[in-house]
Amino acid sequence: MRTVNNCPIGIFDSGVGGLTVFQEIHKLLPQESILYFADNARLPYGNRSSTEILQFVREILTWMSHSKVKIAIMACNTSSALALEAVRKEFSFPILGVVLPGARAAAKYGRSVGVISTLATAKSDSYRQAIQEINPDIKVWQIGCPELVPLIERDKIHDFHTQKTLKKYINPLLEKNIDTLIYGCTHYKHLEEIIKNIIPYKIELIDPAYYVAQSVKKELEIMSLRGNNSYFSVRFVVTGSPKNFSHLSKKWLGYYPLVDFISLSRNLQELIISNKMDQKN
Repeated sequence: MRTVNNCPIGIFDSGVGGLTVFQEIHKLLPQESILYFADNARLPYGNRSSTEILQFVREILTWMSHSKVKIAIMACNTSSALALEAVRKEFSFPILGVVLPGARAAAKYGRSVGVISTLATAKSDSYRQAIQEINPDIKVWQIGCPELVPLIERDKIHDFHTQKTLKKYINPLLEKNIDTLIYGCTHYKHLEEIIKNIIPYKIELIDPAYYVAQSVKKELEIMSLRGNNSYFSVRFVVTGSPKNFSHLSKKWLGYYPLVDFISLSRNLQELIISNKMDQKN
């Protein structure tokens, strides 16, 4: 029987963006099992309302709860900004987001910080609030970039249009003389090669995924939940096309992952029915 310590770490995102978090966690905690959930049937999240995001997050976390995760990571800035505080008290396992770890790192390195993110994250003002709560003297500028996630998910990273679009979003931040740039969406790490060709080398790049992994390690140690699996185990689950996710993931994983499809609404309905039957018995 599997102990709680060897239950998986749950990671979820709208698509492949959260793979940046997955890789950092696996690198730091190689003995941990991981369950990666991509809600690619409903991406991008950045153009959704806060009500929709909260509903999606509750559905995913409910599914993860029945999948026996020991901790869940919102590897999505939009859901971290709009839903994290609302759901933390609703589930029995710890839930971590990506905004606060990224904000802490930026506050350590920068005094003039730029944030590229989804529209929803930019409108939430979450990075500005988190950074200025640490140091109110730090200036923060946020830019919503609605075109970037769809371009990444369509495998258009090296297209000229993508480079042109990135410049359109980043140039207003460069005009503010930023010294630090945060990837306010986990997808954007996949654009780093292009970003480095646009910004001056002296600007510090903050990838929240790295700092999230550090936070996960610390949280598991505090709660005595570190795993000791003898081999690495990972399961990838999507709500959209497994083939598309697997094909796109190879760029960063180095292999085509085996990917399971689930119908989240049908799966949750089955769980509700199962729970009712258990209660009757």
